[in-house]
Amino acid sequence: MRLHPFRALRPAADLASRIASPPYDVVSREEAARLAAGNPLSFLHVCRSDIDLPEDVDPHDARVYARARESLDRLVASGALLREPSESLYLYRQVMEGRAQAGVVGCVHVDDYEQDVIRKHENTRPDKEDDRTRHVLTLDAHAEPVLLAYRGRPEMDRLAEAGMQAPPLYDFTAPDGVRHTVWRLAEPAAWVTAFGAVTRAYVADGHHRSASAWRAARERLAANPHHRGDEEYNWFLAALVPAAELRILPYNRVARDLKGQTGQEVLEQLGRLGRLSPTSNPAPPRPGSFCLYLSGRWHLLELPAAATDRNDPIGSLDVSLLHDRILGPVVGIGDPRTDQRLDFVGGVRGTRALEARVDSGEMALAVAMYPTTMEQLLAVADAGAIMPPKSTWFEPKLLSGLFVHTLD
Repeated sequence: MRLHPFRALRPAADLASRIASPPYDVVSREEAARLAAGNPLSFLHVCRSDIDLPEDVDPHDARVYARARESLDRLVASGALLREPSESLYLYRQVMEGRAQAGVVGCVHVDDYEQDVIRKHENTRPDKEDDRTRHVLTLDAHAEPVLLAYRGRPEMDRLAEAGMQAPPLYDFTAPDGVRHTVWRLAEPAAWVTAFGAVTRAYVADGHHRSASAWRAARERLAANPHHRGDEEYNWFLAALVPAAELRILPYNRVARDLKGQTGQEVLEQLGRLGRLSPTSNPAPPRPGSFCLYLSGRWHLLELPAAATDRNDPIGSLDVSLLHDRILGPVVGIGDPRTDQRLDFVGGVRGTRALEARVDSGEMALAVAMYPTTMEQLLAVADAGAIMPPKSTWFEPKLLSGLFVHTLD
């Protein structure tokens, strides 16, 4: 696959921790507004620019995109974001709870995305694609990197170790306790050559950003009668991390009601599906097991292993088992992409968040899940298949604002 050094817009060294922000899709408008309060440098003013407009403004209103561009231009004009003098690659390490992951930040080619060198495992929603495509085209920039996984190679491990010996550009700990360190790589050509031997990468986090980068490139190509193929819009921003270093947390579920049933009636049906027992530990111990919170108590359901075909890369996923055997037949949940009785809770929020939503009366049932594994993700993508929605939650998240790739 192709890896492209680029002239980044990146924070001045002493401002990185104030500029860096969570990505646009993991915080609500209210959370983003709270995080950015009193900090005009926060990149949330770019990636969640709706926080700087009245609450009744539609998130897809033209003013939202225009405000994002204004905020980006302001960060550049003030010197908070600086233009790298030469094309560069970066090493970006994150340490969360003692576990480290480190990836190369550069640009990858939209044709590799189109030709499935960069493989996908999720369907995308047209409305979210439209939003991010408009964001890219209005900014003339990719404001947030896509997280790509690849099967690690010893020569890249050696390159990464060597890159970490230099003084870092940035080294700070975010409010959530995750440490972020960035190095500028002195020899990008060695990395370009190494990735030339990588036959495929995988979209881990950022399917909508990837699809939108491809769409934006096609729009720019159509508007350019002198297209040569080497323009910056042919590339999009990514952090490439060895798959073995990535951590997937569960993407838990909550159901709004029990379809007119009592809690006891639901428990009786669950007991016919497998071994059901009370538990004080809301973490499922293995694949094929689920912890369900109902009527103020946790229950562990263990499906019989013999009833699951582990050779089926989709049907054997816990998210599939949950929907096909529990949420669909027992609670009557329909298409998980559209059923408004179902909601999703990222594992980073913990099981207390599940309890709170049920105890408040907002939801009737919560399910804590065993996380999808990286091996399952790679198998699904290699099979050309699509995972059910909300199958993976990656942590730590790549921060936004540390790297911006401009299209011109």
